[in-house]
Amino acid sequence: MRNLNQFADLTSGVVYIHAAPVALCPHVEWALSSTLNARADLKWSAQAAEDGRMRATVDWVGPVGTGARLTNALREWSGLLFEVTENPSEGVDGERFAYAPGLGLWRGSTSANGDVILGEMQLRAMLDAQPDSFGLAGELESALGTAWDEALEPYRMGGVGAEVTWLRQRVG
Repeated sequence: MRNLNQFADLTSGVVYIHAAPVALCPHVEWALSSTLNARADLKWSAQAAEDGRMRATVDWVGPVGTGARLTNALREWSGLLFEVTENPSEGVDGERFAYAPGLGLWRGSTSANGDVILGEMQLRAMLDAQPDSFGLAGELESALGTAWDEALEPYRMGGVGAEVTWLRQRVG
């Protein structure tokens, strides 16, 4: 009998460093290099949304779960504003992580087109916990990451025209 693997081995994603103090840039590269076991030589550019901050974008390829590992490596520095995406792959939903100082870390599952997915049990728990529509609306906004999107949007626009770096994780 043939052993079928129903899950993908590799996936890809993007790390968006929306804003980093100049002094942290080498540390960010080290964290990405260490996590991916590949040299991260990012193309840094000035972040137009905030003076004295830098931004960089890196596309990555690696095993499923790499997005979470990258997020854990980056969240060590509370001065960063960043997002990490992991694309959906066979048998596995995608993920998006967002970090903004003051808000902390947000994580959401994503569909093939990038929409945030809310599961049935998650929705049922929200309905049970919120007796009125106002409370439910707040829970839904939180689950969808609305506050993080609002906090990061000015920084996303500050990256128009910036260079993207590609990294492929070394396996083995």
